[in-house]
Amino acid sequence: MSERLQPGDTAPDFSLPDADGNPVSLADRKGRKVIVYFYPAAMTPGCTKQACDFTDNLDVLAAAGYDVIGVSPDKPEKLAKFRDEENLKVTLVGDPSKETMEAYGAFGEKKLYGKTVTGVIRSTVVVGEDGAVLQAFYNVKATGHVAKLIKDLKI
Repeated sequence: MSERLQPGDTAPDFSLPDADGNPVSLADRKGRKVIVYFYPAAMTPGCTKQACDFTDNLDVLAAAGYDVIGVSPDKPEKLAKFRDEENLKVTLVGDPSKETMEAYGAFGEKKLYGKTVTGVIRSTVVVGEDGAVLQAFYNVKATGHVAKLIKDLKI
């Protein structure tokens, strides 16, 4: 089980391919606040709802100085299809090796329908301009999470 991040920790840097195969890294966002959210799979009902919620609130988050990056174990081709079919505006990146997810504590044992399984733990980590973790949320719900996040961030 990977360690969960705590406020004040340095957010692990990453460089992952986006839906078009271009590298996206946390270091490129230095000086900006970044919401990094982890979800199990593109084009599934809960993950679609969550990605659409982030897209619907992207202007509000951007106006408050936040970039949003969604991370899943999907390959860029699937992310491109997901983005295009759902008209998503958030940056989606793929982590097929799950190394970044593990570094963020977003991959490991979780409960699914009463059973313990290993997989992606739906999580959101808010990173400050200096690269430090401001907040980390684990086992979040797909529905209503973005509204709660906006409230918690006092946006």
